[in-house]
Amino acid sequence: MGYHNIGYECLRVLMEQCHTRGDEIAAVVTHADAPRENIWFASVKDLARAHRLPVYEPEDPNDPAFVAALAKLEPDFLFSCYYRHMMKKPLLNLPRLGALNLHGSLLPKYRGRVPVNWVLINGETETGVSLHYMEEKADRGDIVAQKQVPITPEDTAYTLFAKMTAAAGELLRETYPLLRAGTAPRIPQDHSRATYFGGRRPEDGLIDWTKPAKDIYNLVRAVTHPYPGAFTLAGGRKLYVWMGKPLPEPASPGAEPGQIIKPLPGDGLLVAAGEGQFLITQAQFEGEPEFLGTVIGTWEHLAGQRFS
Repeated sequence: MGYHNIGYECLRVLMEQCHTRGDEIAAVVTHADAPRENIWFASVKDLARAHRLPVYEPEDPNDPAFVAALAKLEPDFLFSCYYRHMMKKPLLNLPRLGALNLHGSLLPKYRGRVPVNWVLINGETETGVSLHYMEEKADRGDIVAQKQVPITPEDTAYTLFAKMTAAAGELLRETYPLLRAGTAPRIPQDHSRATYFGGRRPEDGLIDWTKPAKDIYNLVRAVTHPYPGAFTLAGGRKLYVWMGKPLPEPASPGAEPGQIIKPLPGDGLLVAAGEGQFLITQAQFEGEPEFLGTVIGTWEHLAGQRFS
Protein backbone atom coordinates (compact mmCIF):
# COMPACT_ATOMS: atom_id res chain seq x y z
CA MET A 1 0.00 0.00 0.00
CA GLY A 2 1.91 3.03 -1.17
CA TYR A 3 2.15 6.40 -2.85
CA HIS A 4 4.71 9.05 -3.77
CA ASN A 5 8.45 8.49 -4.25
CA ILE A 6 8.88 6.52 -1.03
CA GLY A 7 6.02 4.22 -2.00
CA TYR A 8 7.59 3.76 -5.42
CA GLU A 9 11.04 2.96 -4.00
CA CYS A 10 9.65 0.58 -1.39
CA LEU A 11 7.65 -1.30 -4.03
CA ARG A 12 10.77 -1.52 -6.20
CA VAL A 13 12.79 -2.96 -3.29
CA LEU A 14 10.03 -5.42 -2.36
CA MET A 15 9.87 -6.64 -5.96
CA GLU A 16 13.63 -7.17 -5.88
CA GLN A 17 13.46 -8.99 -2.54
CA CYS A 18 10.51 -11.17 -3.57
CA HIS A 19 12.15 -12.10 -6.85
CA THR A 20 15.30 -13.22 -5.00
CA ARG A 21 13.37 -15.36 -2.51
CA GLY A 22 10.52 -16.65 -4.63
CA ASP A 23 7.92 -14.60 -2.74
CA GLU A 24 4.91 -12.94 -4.35
CA ILE A 25 3.46 -9.44 -4.17
CA ALA A 26 -0.21 -10.36 -4.16
CA ALA A 27 -1.59 -6.84 -4.59
CA VAL A 28 -0.58 -3.20 -4.82
CA VAL A 29 -2.97 -0.70 -3.26
CA THR A 30 -2.66 3.02 -3.98
CA HIS A 31 -5.00 5.94 -4.47
CA ALA A 32 -5.89 8.35 -7.23
CA ASP A 33 -3.93 11.59 -7.52
CA ALA A 34 -5.70 14.62 -6.03
CA PRO A 35 -7.06 16.81 -8.85
CA ARG A 36 -5.28 20.01 -7.75
CA GLU A 37 -2.08 18.44 -6.49
CA ASN A 38 1.26 19.14 -8.17
CA ILE A 39 2.24 15.61 -9.25
CA TRP A 40 6.03 15.87 -9.25
CA PHE A 41 6.67 12.40 -7.82
CA ALA A 42 6.85 8.87 -9.18
CA SER A 43 3.74 6.73 -9.67
CA VAL A 44 3.32 3.53 -7.65
CA LYS A 45 0.49 2.54 -9.97
CA ASP A 46 2.65 2.89 -13.09
CA LEU A 47 5.47 0.81 -11.58
CA ALA A 48 3.06 -1.94 -10.52
CA ARG A 49 1.34 -2.09 -13.90
CA ALA A 50 4.68 -2.13 -15.71
CA HIS A 51 5.42 -5.36 -13.81
CA ARG A 52 1.90 -6.76 -14.25
CA LEU A 53 1.01 -6.59 -10.59
CA PRO A 54 -2.68 -6.25 -9.66
CA VAL A 55 -3.48 -2.66 -8.65
CA TYR A 56 -6.37 -1.46 -6.50
CA GLU A 57 -7.40 2.16 -5.86
CA PRO A 58 -10.20 2.05 -3.28
CA GLU A 59 -11.64 5.34 -2.06
CA ASP A 60 -11.78 3.76 1.38
CA PRO A 61 -9.48 0.79 2.05
CA ASN A 62 -11.50 0.02 5.18
CA ASP A 63 -14.65 -0.69 3.17
CA PRO A 64 -15.78 -4.18 4.29
CA ALA A 65 -16.07 -5.39 0.70
CA PHE A 66 -12.49 -4.35 -0.05
CA VAL A 67 -11.19 -5.87 3.19
CA ALA A 68 -12.95 -9.12 2.26
CA ALA A 69 -11.32 -9.06 -1.18
CA LEU A 70 -7.85 -8.66 0.37
CA ALA A 71 -8.60 -11.38 2.92
CA LYS A 72 -8.99 -13.87 0.08
CA LEU A 73 -5.34 -13.24 -0.82
CA GLU A 74 -4.27 -14.54 2.62
CA PRO A 75 -1.38 -12.07 2.98
CA ASP A 76 1.61 -12.72 5.20
CA PHE A 77 2.57 -9.03 5.37
CA LEU A 78 1.02 -5.69 4.65
CA PHE A 79 3.43 -2.81 4.01
CA SER A 80 2.24 0.79 4.04
CA CYS A 81 4.73 3.20 2.48
CA TYR A 82 3.47 6.79 2.29
CA TYR A 83 -0.06 5.53 1.76
CA ARG A 84 -2.30 8.38 2.90
CA HIS A 85 -5.38 6.57 4.21
CA MET A 86 -5.64 5.49 7.83
CA MET A 87 -6.35 1.79 8.35
CA LYS A 88 -8.70 0.22 10.86
CA LYS A 89 -8.36 -3.05 12.75
CA PRO A 90 -10.13 -5.37 10.28
CA LEU A 91 -7.56 -4.39 7.65
CA LEU A 92 -4.59 -4.36 10.02
CA ASN A 93 -5.49 -7.81 11.32
CA LEU A 94 -5.44 -9.44 7.86
CA PRO A 95 -1.73 -10.22 7.42
CA ARG A 96 -0.54 -13.33 9.22
CA LEU A 97 2.84 -11.88 10.18
CA GLY A 98 2.06 -8.20 10.60
CA ALA A 99 1.08 -4.86 9.11
CA LEU A 100 4.00 -2.45 8.93
CA ASN A 101 4.34 1.22 8.06
CA LEU A 102 7.31 3.16 6.69
CA HIS A 103 7.19 6.59 8.35
CA GLY A 104 9.33 9.57 7.38
CA SER A 105 10.80 10.50 10.75
CA LEU A 106 12.74 9.07 13.66
CA LEU A 107 9.78 7.95 15.75
CA PRO A 108 8.45 8.76 18.26
CA LYS A 109 9.36 12.27 17.10
CA TYR A 110 7.35 13.86 14.31
CA ARG A 111 4.39 11.55 14.25
CA GLY A 112 1.67 12.67 11.86
CA ARG A 113 1.65 14.35 8.48
CA VAL A 114 4.40 15.79 6.24
CA PRO A 115 7.35 15.28 8.62
CA VAL A 116 9.82 16.20 5.85
CA ASN A 117 8.44 19.75 5.82
CA TRP A 118 8.13 20.08 9.58
CA VAL A 119 11.70 19.04 10.38
CA LEU A 120 12.97 21.81 8.10
CA ILE A 121 10.57 24.41 9.48
CA ASN A 122 11.80 23.55 12.97
CA GLY A 123 15.46 23.75 12.00
CA GLU A 124 16.35 20.12 12.76
CA THR A 125 19.78 18.85 11.74
CA GLU A 126 18.75 15.20 11.53
CA THR A 127 15.72 13.15 10.59
CA GLY A 128 15.23 9.66 9.23
CA VAL A 129 12.82 6.88 8.41
CA SER A 130 11.21 4.30 10.70
CA LEU A 131 9.68 0.92 9.93
CA HIS A 132 7.12 0.06 12.59
CA TYR A 133 4.14 -2.18 13.25
CA MET A 134 0.83 -0.42 12.74
CA GLU A 135 -1.90 0.28 15.25
CA GLU A 136 -5.16 2.11 14.69
CA LYS A 137 -3.60 5.26 16.14
CA ALA A 138 -1.05 6.76 13.77
CA ASP A 139 2.67 6.08 14.12
CA ARG A 140 2.51 4.52 17.62
CA GLY A 141 3.41 0.88 16.98
CA ASP A 142 6.56 -1.02 17.89
CA ILE A 143 9.63 -0.12 15.84
CA VAL A 144 11.48 -2.70 13.75
CA ALA A 145 14.34 -0.46 12.62
CA GLN A 146 15.28 3.12 11.78
CA LYS A 147 17.76 4.82 9.50
CA GLN A 148 19.12 8.30 10.20
CA VAL A 149 19.30 11.01 7.54
CA PRO A 150 21.42 14.16 8.10
CA ILE A 151 19.95 17.55 7.20
CA THR A 152 22.35 20.13 5.80
CA PRO A 153 21.75 23.90 5.96
CA GLU A 154 21.30 23.85 2.16
CA ASP A 155 18.64 21.11 2.10
CA THR A 156 15.17 21.89 0.83
CA ALA A 157 12.15 19.63 1.18
CA TYR A 158 12.91 18.29 -2.30
CA THR A 159 16.54 17.36 -1.62
CA LEU A 160 15.72 16.00 1.83
CA PHE A 161 12.89 13.88 0.47
CA ALA A 162 15.31 12.38 -2.05
CA LYS A 163 17.65 11.39 0.80
CA MET A 164 14.76 9.90 2.76
CA THR A 165 13.53 7.97 -0.28
CA ALA A 166 16.95 6.33 -0.63
CA ALA A 167 17.05 5.61 3.11
CA ALA A 168 13.56 4.04 2.99
CA GLY A 169 14.68 1.64 0.26
CA GLU A 170 17.81 0.70 2.18
CA LEU A 171 15.85 0.15 5.38
CA LEU A 172 13.32 -2.13 3.71
CA ARG A 173 16.08 -4.06 1.93
CA GLU A 174 17.80 -4.69 5.28
CA THR A 175 14.69 -5.56 7.28
CA TYR A 176 12.61 -7.66 4.87
CA PRO A 177 14.83 -10.77 5.24
CA LEU A 178 14.63 -10.44 9.05
CA LEU A 179 10.86 -10.01 9.00
CA ARG A 180 10.50 -12.99 6.70
CA ALA A 181 12.68 -15.13 8.99
CA GLY A 182 10.84 -13.99 12.11
CA THR A 183 14.02 -12.54 13.63
CA ALA A 184 13.32 -8.82 13.27
CA PRO A 185 13.36 -6.79 16.50
CA ARG A 186 10.21 -5.24 17.90
CA ILE A 187 10.99 -2.22 20.09
CA PRO A 188 8.17 -0.39 21.93
CA GLN A 189 8.09 3.36 21.43
CA ASP A 190 8.59 5.71 24.35
CA HIS A 191 5.31 7.62 24.09
CA SER A 192 6.51 10.24 26.59
CA ARG A 193 8.99 11.46 23.95
CA ALA A 194 6.44 11.64 21.15
CA THR A 195 5.77 14.79 19.15
CA TYR A 196 2.93 15.15 16.67
CA PHE A 197 2.46 17.51 13.73
CA GLY A 198 -0.55 17.86 11.47
CA GLY A 199 -0.92 18.45 7.77
CA ARG A 200 -0.08 21.74 6.11
CA ARG A 201 -2.09 23.91 3.73
CA PRO A 202 -0.77 26.37 1.11
CA GLU A 203 -1.92 29.30 3.27
CA ASP A 204 0.41 28.10 6.04
CA GLY A 205 3.27 29.41 3.91
CA LEU A 206 2.63 33.05 4.94
CA ILE A 207 5.91 34.54 6.17
CA ASP A 208 5.94 36.08 9.65
CA TRP A 209 8.60 38.77 9.38
CA THR A 210 8.73 39.22 13.18
CA LYS A 211 10.50 35.85 13.40
CA PRO A 212 14.29 35.54 13.22
CA ALA A 213 15.77 35.46 9.72
CA LYS A 214 16.92 31.85 10.22
CA ASP A 215 13.31 30.79 10.96
CA ILE A 216 12.11 32.55 7.81
CA TYR A 217 14.77 30.71 5.83
CA ASN A 218 13.67 27.40 7.31
CA LEU A 219 10.07 28.04 6.24
CA VAL A 220 11.14 29.06 2.73
CA ARG A 221 13.28 25.97 2.14
CA ALA A 222 10.63 23.71 3.68
CA VAL A 223 7.93 24.71 1.20
CA THR A 224 9.87 25.83 -1.89
CA HIS A 225 9.50 23.98 -5.22
CA PRO A 226 7.80 21.56 -5.74
CA TYR A 227 5.70 22.55 -2.73
CA PRO A 228 3.29 25.54 -2.75
CA GLY A 229 5.85 28.06 -1.53
CA ALA A 230 6.31 30.67 1.21
CA PHE A 231 4.76 34.04 0.45
CA THR A 232 4.31 37.58 1.65
CA LEU A 233 2.20 40.59 0.58
CA ALA A 234 3.66 43.67 -1.10
CA GLY A 235 1.19 46.48 -1.75
CA GLY A 236 -1.67 43.99 -1.83
CA ARG A 237 0.13 41.67 -4.25
CA LYS A 238 1.22 38.18 -3.28
CA LEU A 239 4.94 37.59 -3.64
CA TYR A 240 6.21 34.01 -3.51
CA VAL A 241 9.67 33.72 -1.99
CA TRP A 242 11.25 30.62 -3.52
CA MET A 243 14.74 31.00 -2.09
CA GLY A 244 16.87 33.30 0.03
CA LYS A 245 19.35 33.29 2.87
CA PRO A 246 19.45 34.60 6.43
CA LEU A 247 21.97 37.27 7.37
CA PRO A 248 22.84 37.64 11.07
CA GLU A 249 23.65 41.37 10.86
CA PRO A 250 20.92 43.53 12.44
CA ALA A 251 18.86 45.74 10.15
CA SER A 252 19.41 49.49 10.09
CA PRO A 253 18.17 51.34 13.20
CA GLY A 254 14.41 51.90 13.17
CA ALA A 255 13.68 49.25 10.53
CA GLU A 256 10.53 47.29 11.33
CA PRO A 257 10.22 43.55 10.63
CA GLY A 258 9.19 43.11 7.00
CA GLN A 259 10.55 46.49 5.96
CA ILE A 260 12.42 46.37 2.69
CA ILE A 261 15.84 47.78 3.39
CA LYS A 262 17.15 48.02 -0.15
CA PRO A 263 17.75 46.03 -3.30
CA LEU A 264 21.30 44.77 -3.60
CA PRO A 265 22.31 44.62 -7.29
CA GLY A 266 23.67 41.17 -8.03
CA ASP A 267 22.39 39.73 -4.73
CA GLY A 268 18.67 40.28 -4.15
CA LEU A 269 16.28 42.16 -1.89
CA LEU A 270 17.24 42.78 1.73
CA VAL A 271 14.39 42.65 4.25
CA ALA A 272 14.40 43.31 8.00
CA ALA A 273 13.39 40.37 10.19
CA GLY A 274 12.64 40.03 13.90
CA GLU A 275 16.31 39.13 14.31
CA GLY A 276 18.80 39.77 11.53
CA GLN A 277 17.90 40.26 7.88
CA PHE A 278 16.65 38.04 5.10
CA LEU A 279 17.95 38.28 1.55
CA ILE A 280 15.40 37.22 -1.08
CA THR A 281 17.25 35.68 -4.02
CA GLN A 282 14.45 34.00 -5.99
CA ALA A 283 10.84 35.12 -6.10
CA GLN A 284 7.64 35.44 -8.12
CA PHE A 285 4.69 37.80 -8.07
CA GLU A 286 1.46 35.82 -8.31
CA GLY A 287 0.46 35.35 -11.94
CA GLU A 288 3.84 36.50 -13.26
CA PRO A 289 7.04 34.68 -14.28
CA GLU A 290 9.51 33.66 -11.63
CA PHE A 291 12.69 35.69 -11.40
CA LEU A 292 16.04 35.70 -9.67
CA GLY A 293 16.54 38.34 -7.02
CA THR A 294 19.82 39.26 -8.69
CA VAL A 295 18.09 40.83 -11.69
CA ILE A 296 18.88 44.55 -11.63
CA GLY A 297 15.79 46.74 -11.78
CA THR A 298 13.39 44.14 -10.40
CA TRP A 299 13.17 45.52 -6.90
CA GLU A 300 13.67 49.30 -7.08
CA HIS A 301 9.96 50.15 -6.86
CA LEU A 302 9.71 48.22 -3.58
CA ALA A 303 12.48 50.06 -1.73
CA GLY A 304 11.20 51.52 1.54
CA GLN A 305 7.95 49.50 1.50
CA ARG A 306 7.03 46.93 4.09
CA PHE A 307 5.89 43.36 3.55
CA SER A 308 2.83 42.21 5.45
